[in-house]
Amino acid sequence: MFNIKMDMIQTVGLAVIILILGRFLRKKVKFFETYCIPSPVVGGFLFAIINLILRKSNLVIFEFDNTLQSFFMTLFFTSIGFNASWRLLKVGGKKVGMFLIMAIVLVILQNIVAVGVGYLTGVDPLIALLTGSTAMTGGHGTAAAMAPIVEELGHTGAKSVAIAAATFGLIAGSSLGGPLANRLIKGKKLEVVAERVDNEKVRNDEFLFNNDVRKLDGENFAKAFFLILLSMFIGSYVSTFLNQFLNFPNYIGPMIVAAVLRNISDNTTKFDLHYEEVHILEDVSLNLFLGMAMISLRLWELSSVAGQLAILLLAQALLAWVFIYFVTFRFMGRNYDAAVLSAGHVGFGLGATPNGIANMQSVCDKYKHSHIAFFVMPIVGALFIDFFNVAIISGFFSFLSR
Repeated sequence: MFNIKMDMIQTVGLAVIILILGRFLRKKVKFFETYCIPSPVVGGFLFAIINLILRKSNLVIFEFDNTLQSFFMTLFFTSIGFNASWRLLKVGGKKVGMFLIMAIVLVILQNIVAVGVGYLTGVDPLIALLTGSTAMTGGHGTAAAMAPIVEELGHTGAKSVAIAAATFGLIAGSSLGGPLANRLIKGKKLEVVAERVDNEKVRNDEFLFNNDVRKLDGENFAKAFFLILLSMFIGSYVSTFLNQFLNFPNYIGPMIVAAVLRNISDNTTKFDLHYEEVHILEDVSLNLFLGMAMISLRLWELSSVAGQLAILLLAQALLAWVFIYFVTFRFMGRNYDAAVLSAGHVGFGLGATPNGIANMQSVCDKYKHSHIAFFVMPIVGALFIDFFNVAIISGFFSFLSR
């Protein structure tokens, strides 16, 4: 058997090749585009299958140095911290606050159901937890970040379970959202009337709602990158302090520091966080760390939990459907806008924000555009829920690993 050992530079280089391949395949295969499967996942799963065949054939074994994966993972979650703007939450109004509460409640229930069903099916609670909000609301990014923590505690196959669960979530979220909204609209005979959004409430300097094309600046990129690194530096000490009391992931501290800096920036004119550049760095770091996570995926470890994993994932899909149909729809107003928002909640509650937007678009294409839904869902799905989700997951992990 031939052993291929890669250092950290070679590992990230291979991850980039896999990412480029994934982007190419995503454009060529409609399935990947329809279900918003990320490019690193497309290319990564292909490599993982090839790796599985080579290993089972006793031909090649790959060994990777994932040092940079940890760095880019922390960079990604620090960037998420900069999304937690209290000012923007207030600007969004009651609808945004209520929808965020619905999303947080679903996150908590996803983890409770994961651990409970895991207990009934004989799956270790930490492995089962990876099929909860880690993979569902969190998607591939959070799944790839949390799985190594479980593996370090001696549970092999955690990464394969988490990535498989996140992929299932993307497909389920995209498949169930439209039918759920359609059932609500027809079954409850909703009047197809969309409420208008008061655009005056939205500050036009907020990039999320400002469609003006702005020229990006190299110096601003440098400032944004330095600020993220500074948050990571200070946050590492915050994590060390917090870990004296509970076992949190190392990127919790940087996330908290980034959130504090964001809210200071929102209330002062002393410095600019350069949100556009931060979000581009967030996207780049996510792709790189997810690419490195995917090439080290060990699919052969899935066979021992395949049956229980299917039960855990079906339980998550059922939970999301029931909760959103009976709770999210009701608390968001029991009207047409609430039905469209429910489709969006299915999309990002099981998959990712792009899936939620795609779900809402398909519903609106059939009926009528919902201004409220396209105002509320991106704020919660793209800016806030990841911050709260990671904090909640960390609490569950700390409790279960004691």
